[in-house]
Amino acid sequence: MSDCCFSTPEIESQHFQFQNWTVKADQAKKAEFIRTAEKLKNQLVNIEKDKNGHLYSKKSDFRVEYSILEELEHKMTNNRKADKAKIQQQLAKIHNNVKRLQRQLKDVKPTPEFVEKLREMMEEAENAINGFKEEQRLIYEELMKEEKISTNELSALQKKIDTWALGSSAIERVFRLPSGKVPVDKTLQNHLPEEVVEFERFLQQTGGRQGGWDDYDHQHFLKVWTKHKGKPSYIEEALEYLSGRTKEDIQQHETWYQEFLILEERKKEVREF
Repeated sequence: MSDCCFSTPEIESQHFQFQNWTVKADQAKKAEFIRTAEKLKNQLVNIEKDKNGHLYSKKSDFRVEYSILEELEHKMTNNRKADKAKIQQQLAKIHNNVKRLQRQLKDVKPTPEFVEKLREMMEEAENAINGFKEEQRLIYEELMKEEKISTNELSALQKKIDTWALGSSAIERVFRLPSGKVPVDKTLQNHLPEEVVEFERFLQQTGGRQGGWDDYDHQHFLKVWTKHKGKPSYIEEALEYLSGRTKEDIQQHETWYQEFLILEERKKEVREF
């Protein structure tokens, strides 16, 4: 045999060494994963203890307020346990289907009945796997959506808190209604077109040029409403940005804004003439 070739025993030896190295590498990865998981588990336990000690202590001055959080957390914990049990049950079913299929493949019988049975088992296993993956995908998408909503709500609250931190003078500037809030003098009304007076009166009665909303909420309403060109689809996105506002609040503000646009346009038309 030439020098450039390897004998069969040498090839088998190298193959065995490679397999042995692969097994050891996998075992090392598993061991590292287990160590990391245990470390995170211990950290979680310590965090839970600290949280319970500070938030849920019976001696806490905010015990009544925190009891709401405690109840919510208990509910979410039970939901997670139920989800975990359901997932484990689904995985066990998939595992059993695959194992059953593997056992059948060890004793292959090339008969039509066996082939048909094998096909049914493969379809059952495949359907179980695909069903599990699809369900988890939908759950993941829903969680991503909830995360986005929560992030937007926290961002909105943070901006409002930052605004409050500027001091009372800054708050007055943010929430101050425009000059249209000042009552129109009756003498002046006699010299103004009816459309102008109607527009100014509308502002006085409905909270100024922002309909009683603060600048942050009104600007986000305008942004989303304009993006969707006033179509009903804008409401769902608006709810993500407008923390503390309900669907009814947004619909009422839209009604106000449409009236605002109509009256403002009439006022402009009169001034042009």
